[in-house]
Amino acid sequence: MTTLTLPLLFLEETVVLPGMVVPIELDRESQAAVDAARLAAGQDQDARPRVLVVPRLGGSYAATGAVAEITQTGRLPSGEPAVVVRAVGRARLGVGVQGPGSALWVRAEQLDVPAPDERSYELAREYKSVLLSILQHRGGWQVIDVIQRITDPSELADTAGYASWLDNDKKLRLLETPDTAQRLTLLLEWARAHLAELEVAERIREEVRDTMDRTQREYVLRQQLAAIRKELGEDGDDADDYRARVEKADLPEKVREAALREVARLERMSEQSPETGWIRTWLDTVLEMPWNVRTTDTTDIAAARAVLDADHSGLDDVKERIIEYLAVRTRRAARGLEAVGGRGSGAVLALVGPPGVGKTSLGESVARALNRTFVRVALGGVRDEAEIRGHRRTYVGAMPGRIVRAIKEAGSMNPVVLLDEVDKLGSDYRGDPAAALLEVLDPAQNHTFRDHYLEVELDLSDVLFLATANVADTIPPALLDRMEVVRLDGYTEDEKVAIARDHLLPRQLERAALAPEDVTIEESALRSIASEYTREAGVRGMERAIAKILRKVATRLATETVAGPVRVEAADLRAYLGRPRFLPESARDASTPGVATGLAVTGAGGDVLYVEAATMDGEPGLTLTGQLGDVMKESAQIAVSYLRANGPRLGVPVQDLIRRRVHLHVPAGAVPKDGPSAGITMVTALVSLLSGRPVRTEVGMTGEVSLTGRVLPIGGVKQKLLAAHRAGLTEVILPRRNEPDLEEVPRAVLDDLTIHLVDDAAEVVRLALVDDAGAHAPAAA
Repeated sequence: MTTLTLPLLFLEETVVLPGMVVPIELDRESQAAVDAARLAAGQDQDARPRVLVVPRLGGSYAATGAVAEITQTGRLPSGEPAVVVRAVGRARLGVGVQGPGSALWVRAEQLDVPAPDERSYELAREYKSVLLSILQHRGGWQVIDVIQRITDPSELADTAGYASWLDNDKKLRLLETPDTAQRLTLLLEWARAHLAELEVAERIREEVRDTMDRTQREYVLRQQLAAIRKELGEDGDDADDYRARVEKADLPEKVREAALREVARLERMSEQSPETGWIRTWLDTVLEMPWNVRTTDTTDIAAARAVLDADHSGLDDVKERIIEYLAVRTRRAARGLEAVGGRGSGAVLALVGPPGVGKTSLGESVARALNRTFVRVALGGVRDEAEIRGHRRTYVGAMPGRIVRAIKEAGSMNPVVLLDEVDKLGSDYRGDPAAALLEVLDPAQNHTFRDHYLEVELDLSDVLFLATANVADTIPPALLDRMEVVRLDGYTEDEKVAIARDHLLPRQLERAALAPEDVTIEESALRSIASEYTREAGVRGMERAIAKILRKVATRLATETVAGPVRVEAADLRAYLGRPRFLPESARDASTPGVATGLAVTGAGGDVLYVEAATMDGEPGLTLTGQLGDVMKESAQIAVSYLRANGPRLGVPVQDLIRRRVHLHVPAGAVPKDGPSAGITMVTALVSLLSGRPVRTEVGMTGEVSLTGRVLPIGGVKQKLLAAHRAGLTEVILPRRNEPDLEEVPRAVLDDLTIHLVDDAAEVVRLALVDDAGAHAPAAA
């Protein structure tokens, strides 16, 4: 390598490659470098002034620069001094040295360019081809001739210094790379990527140009078509058509005024304006709404009750509430009170109950009983407030909310609207749909409901809203307060058999393409399905079991020669459905102390809940498992503290509670559980474990226990007793203060269960545990 001693000339955000000729405006620092170069060249008559041009990028100096000769000096048109330099080579900066003048001198190592080989020439040909394509796309026709005349690969590669599509970092990389093949390889990669971008951009420009030409052509043709129609006296323009439709439509006065204002805007607006489409869509929506259409309610109360009874067995509470609504509605209509104060007698009923009890299908029956249209609005998983109130018209793709769309779909202003799964509403950054429902479901406000899209008042006071939910706990209190809650707690075994016989079996016969004379399912089989193959509050599982039986019957009829109808009895169920899935709890092993049966309420209805207790060696304390919530954990701690304080009075040894590790587990471990109603169950399980006396398997219990042993009331008594009845329990222990709740329990369930009402945990222990002789404690109702 050759060592050079040159003055430094820094260039801001500019990279000069060998072969480039560039003008440089001189400041004080660069003027010093030029003067120093001239001074050094003056000492040698045959030398030209040379400087080392180093780029300064992003505030930092490069380690490599271009050796440049000063070819011309002068001034710019603005009068500022400048020089023209021609880069002739590359050099890597070394250490600073002393030199003439006030410039900064450095000792630099010149980077020699290797002689081109065959690979360099091949890369040069490829790069020249890509570069010429780029220049053709960019319209650089004058430069093309220059590029075609270049034969040296290194010189061709260094012409990239003039490329505006390369940034300074890439140019600096080329400056730092003396090897010609490496530079051409880099340039080929960058040039191909840039050519691809140019081709895509060119294709997009052509598509846009074609679209604009087509749009312009369509516009001219439409104008000509409009002129021809006008000469023929045929259809007028859209604005005239909309004005006629609005004036002809039966609209409320305020809605008519708003619609005419929008028609006037449409008349003044250019056809090319995007707002014309929005206005037309809004006018179409307003004109499709049934503003003054109402169906006539039935006035035959007995006929309405007959419809409800025919469609659903049981559910007397909700049927009575619907009949009460209908009776009041009929009396208001007879006395002319339908629109007093602008408010109708709209009702909002919330049907709360476990899955499969008929909440959704009940909405259809209510609509038939009232002679109204029925619309279902599914709210499960809705998280956007605009789904209820609609979108502002300024948004692309705006549309009315689900309430307005339901009214339009119903075709009347007094339908039955079922808000399905209202407890599954969510909320996020897009708003809270439950909050948007507050106005919809308030009879004192919904006569002036405003959808964000329509922006006109909509009277919802005549709409009968029915909401369904599995649990009321997840419904916001403000929304729940606007609804009248009617609880559907599930069916008894007799009601399930009646539903299966009267509703489920005929429906599944039709779906399986079977006739009643093809198959007969005996009532004993239906009862066995309800008790041994399904254990649920509703009847969906039972309907699936019937459907499975009928599918197998249809298969037999298609593949075998069967004489007469197929009879399905209780003894035949194992062949159709397999082994029974559920057995009465009395069949459980009664010899294991420390296991008690409790009762709980879940989103799927009532259910039995087991509590298991065990003691073991280890550090004294309490271990709780089964995904228990905070309240349930506190109930377990209260149970242990109560027994440690009152064990001697109960005749229970409590040394193990003090000296050993106590473990309480509540299966199933994967299901979260919480609530205080397992308190007496935990006390009973611990007493059974400590005393060695098993808990009677036919006994279930529920109740909160206090630190002093008082048994406090709980909720969900009806659902828990139905669950106990389904599970085959015969005795249930309840807090005495829950005695009024027994009035809601079906008589058939109360007749099959022995209910023990207690005030103190000691009574629970006496009733639930087998006595010391191994006999059951006396059952006292």
